[in-house]
Amino acid sequence: MAGHSQFKNIMHRKGRQDAARSKMFSKLAREITVAAKMGTPDPDMNPRLRLAVNNAKAQSMPKDNIQRAINKASGGDSENYEEVRYEGYGPGGVAFIVEALTDNRNRTASNVRTAFTKSGGAMGETGSVAFMFERVGEIVYKPEAGDAEAVMEAAIEAGAEDVQSDENGHTIYCAFEDIGDVSGALEGNLGEAESVKAIWKPQTTTPVDEEKAESVLKMVDRLDEDDDVQNVYANFEVDDETLAKLSA
Repeated sequence: MAGHSQFKNIMHRKGRQDAARSKMFSKLAREITVAAKMGTPDPDMNPRLRLAVNNAKAQSMPKDNIQRAINKASGGDSENYEEVRYEGYGPGGVAFIVEALTDNRNRTASNVRTAFTKSGGAMGETGSVAFMFERVGEIVYKPEAGDAEAVMEAAIEAGAEDVQSDENGHTIYCAFEDIGDVSGALEGNLGEAESVKAIWKPQTTTPVDEEKAESVLKMVDRLDEDDDVQNVYANFEVDDETLAKLSA
């Protein structure tokens, strides 16, 4: 297990609290609705829905909003969302994977393509950059869950593959197919996680300077602002000082 990696998950950046929270709730609700529609509306019987609900709770999403999103799945007027994935290259040759839930593929594809183009990048075919990423489970705990050694021990016992701990908390990685088992075992030792989800983790990273990093982060923000986009992953590598400066 590696204790630390220079790669920083861009999804962990903070900022623009109120507007960001409203948009985040909207995206969490969409995931809950899709998960409930694909299986049973009972979180105890639907692993994907259980993860979606737990992640919504971890972000302090009101119970009424969560239940409304579940109920929407069984309503006759609910939208039919599709899961789509876009790939391509952004500024500095950085590889991007964009996940979306959409009821209009043409609209979403056009918006995502525009975000790539405006940033000086180019959208590619499905699979054009996915080989540079690995589909894994990511389980995030706040610093209060324990010190790095205790979390490492719990992660090894739970069957995880990697742990990264810093002042912001602990990020535990496991095989994609082991998300349920590993997160369940960790909950028994460390309590409820801040988030549990499947992510695209870069296997190789692309170093960028401050100028390129700023362009990459602007592209991430542009994509995040689209209501259809659920997750954005990029394989850029930048030093902590530069990232802190640009994320301020």
